[in-house]
Amino acid sequence: MYADIIVNLSVKSIDRPYTYRIPPVLEDRITPGIPVMVPFGSGGRVLKGYVIGIHKTASLEENRIKDIIEICEKSNGIEEKMLLLAAWIKEQFGSTMNDAIRCCLPVRDKVMTKTSATVSAACEKEKLEEALKEAKNKNRAARVRLYEAVLKMGEIDRTFVTKELKISTAVLRDVEEKGLIRVTTVDLVRGPYKDITERDMPPELTPGQKEITGSIKADLRTGKRGDYLIFGETGSGKTEIYMDIISECIAAGKQAIMLIPEISLTYQTVSRFIKRFGQRVSIMNSRLSFGERFDQYMRAKNGETDIMIGPRSALFAPFENLGIIIIDEEHETSYKSDLTPKYHAREVALKRGELEGASVILGSATPSLESYAMAKEGRLKLFKLMGRTGNAVHPDVYLVDMREELKKKNRSMFSYTLKEQITYRLARGEQIMLFLNRRGYSAVISCRECGSVIKCPHCDVSMTLHRDGNMICHYCGYTVESTNVCPKCGSRYIGTFGAGTQKVEEELLKVWPQARILRMDSDSVRKKGSMDELLKTFEKGEADILLGTQMIVKGHDFPNVTLVGILLADLSLYAPDIRAGERTFELIAQASGRSGRGSKKGNVVIQTYDPENYAIVCAAKRDFETFFEEEMAYRIAMGYPPAGVMLEIGVSSEKEDMVNDAVKQLADEVRKIYCDRGRFKVIGPAKASLYKVRDVFRMVIYVKSYDGKGLRTLCEELRPKADALPFDSVRVEYSFNL
Repeated sequence: MYADIIVNLSVKSIDRPYTYRIPPVLEDRITPGIPVMVPFGSGGRVLKGYVIGIHKTASLEENRIKDIIEICEKSNGIEEKMLLLAAWIKEQFGSTMNDAIRCCLPVRDKVMTKTSATVSAACEKEKLEEALKEAKNKNRAARVRLYEAVLKMGEIDRTFVTKELKISTAVLRDVEEKGLIRVTTVDLVRGPYKDITERDMPPELTPGQKEITGSIKADLRTGKRGDYLIFGETGSGKTEIYMDIISECIAAGKQAIMLIPEISLTYQTVSRFIKRFGQRVSIMNSRLSFGERFDQYMRAKNGETDIMIGPRSALFAPFENLGIIIIDEEHETSYKSDLTPKYHAREVALKRGELEGASVILGSATPSLESYAMAKEGRLKLFKLMGRTGNAVHPDVYLVDMREELKKKNRSMFSYTLKEQITYRLARGEQIMLFLNRRGYSAVISCRECGSVIKCPHCDVSMTLHRDGNMICHYCGYTVESTNVCPKCGSRYIGTFGAGTQKVEEELLKVWPQARILRMDSDSVRKKGSMDELLKTFEKGEADILLGTQMIVKGHDFPNVTLVGILLADLSLYAPDIRAGERTFELIAQASGRSGRGSKKGNVVIQTYDPENYAIVCAAKRDFETFFEEEMAYRIAMGYPPAGVMLEIGVSSEKEDMVNDAVKQLADEVRKIYCDRGRFKVIGPAKASLYKVRDVFRMVIYVKSYDGKGLRTLCEELRPKADALPFDSVRVEYSFNL
């Protein structure tokens, strides 16, 4: 028997299966997806690989075929159906098969099981008392301590017995063999949210919710697979729809994957599912320890859980009978991977659903243009859910022109309208959320004499001043003490410009010293569990103002929040990104949606220097349709996704001169391939939006086309030419922007 194996090397030139002989002793154990150790290359270097196929004959000569050494017991295998998904990811997103397999196997290494052991009596009380007398007579102090503790306490933790009572393992074993005590060992499941024990009952759904769930559940009952988009306003009750459909799925003996952006994976969000479905819910995210991730993964693999909740890595949960995949807040950028393979969770979810016969639901109050365009084309079935649940009504929105504030001599970061609203809400005992998508104390430190900005020596970005007096790079973490002297010209006219969340917090305390303020950004929630603690504190009403970056606007539901202030609405508007307008619309709409979700009427104050911009105007009016038409017209005219497809070719190296030489040669090759084909447009080379990060220089070339299939075909023609370039320390990566 022979096996086709992908070796654990992500090098394009060797990205193909290699044939190995299966030793007779392993024939019964080798299956597709199993990890094995094999000798590779002329030197026989031992590498891990994954079996992707088994056959009885080989096309190679016998003397050229090597034997599999052993099965890699320390690693998890990949399910056979996930191998099909990995092969699709390889082709669709231009990675190696090894990288695609690693992507589909979120927990690759096995971790030692955590156990708990207890000691208790294994015989009648009289027999144990008799043994105690005998131990005392023979002066066996350790056994005396053990028998007395068991007689008094009944069941005792084994750690207490060995450490506190100082009973050796040998004594325990001897007493157990005599039938006097019993040592019981159980495996413990590591994971968060074990403190949630209460359960709740499903609420009565609104007519709008019932219409959506009824349609989707009817498809599930008849075995009809479907792909759906639920476009529901903030507070309209999308989560209740998800849970109702998941209940139907579980009742049919199937499992569900619920994807949530990492930033939204909070105690409040997850607890709603655990209260509804109990401990048959598993969690997967980057904040878990290796042991916790392994236990949650194995629960899914062993059929001990019905629901997997998490960010994009949870999409690869090893469920045997997957029934539904739900992607909440599907517009979120975090669903696109920054690492190779640069896949998008939405595309992979739709493919996994197709391969396994599972339905896929996308949900958002601000759908991505890609998803909404698919719905318009009929590739997704569109449901609209308007209006808020309960007695909640939409908040009143105030659009404040900060240029006018300046004319009125208001140089504060708070407009007169926002100041008035904050004072009013604090007096009424209501809560406030303030959103600023910039952490730190001050955004830029620059010299007013020579004009230079202090930048990170390792990244092409400005340093950010923090309240502790340190300047920090938010990309690589480089930290240095702040300075009063310009490092370039020696001038003392050095100052800070722009404000971050720390600065806003300081200003809030100056104006409203009585206010209880919580700040939530990536600086304040570094410690594991700190985000959950902050949100729990705010939920209990133990703080008046929650100030933070975009992590506070994602899916949180606080009924007592009646004011949301967006301090710099246009901060993301002019980012070097084709989706800058879309991101701005989403952030404003999502932040506005946090206000007035209970019985009290809410207000939203949007502060901007560009109040005429269509993204800001449409977000203030909650007018997605107008925004979609305006933005799509721009995308069609420019050939940007979703109207067209873009291939981004990234070239990077630690050596600046080498990356510049390599990208010029590669650009020549790109133009040779693409420019004689009229359907494609080549742009670049140019510096990446972040030219230098962690001492790595980055350049990009873009190819635009309305023909996605043709673009992928031409990309495969380019790869061997790029691999042949004479630059050893240059990396070339490919990413399709769909």
